Amino acid sequence: MKWFKLAFLVLGLWVFLSACGRPPTVEEELLGKIDTLCKLAELKDLDAMMAHFAEAFVDFQGRTKSGLRSLLSGYLADRRGIVVHRLSAHLITLEASRAVAEVEVALSSGQAEALRRLIKIAPDIYRIEIHFVREAQGWLVAHAAWTSLELSDLLPESLAILRKIFPGL
Repeated sequence: MKWFKLAFLVLGLWVFLSACGRPPTVEEELLGKIDTLCKLAELKDLDAMMAHFAEAFVDFQGRTKSGLRSLLSGYLADRRGIVVHRLSAHLITLEASRAVAEVEVALSSGQAEALRRLIKIAPDIYRIEIHFVREAQGWLVAHAAWTSLELSDLLPESLAILRKIFPGL
């Protein structure tokens, strides 16, 4: 009986370690890249953020990578602190060298975060469609389009996450 328990324990440990050591799936990699961009925005690390964008990047308003850098630079400079809450995120399409993801994020100024929670004001909410392209450096953002959302426009899973962050919304 002890032998059986030991064999079962070893098998369970092997399965656990095998799962932990597996490389991420493409979906996990892309969603991780979105999370990384959110963290870099909070850190206001514009150079690190821009390293995740393809040189041929163009957004929905025709801004190139340098135009996006300028836009983000102004946005980041005007805020003392930024808090980015990634709400829902999922892949819409996935091909060998291209992918499209949709993410909803809630943005607020770091110092206004506590006040927003206290008086139950919703943060600025956006839905972003991100087109990735696989290049030699890995997956890079080739195109992005975003729209501002009201609470009523959020996907149900995003609203559930937002209500956990901002109870009483």
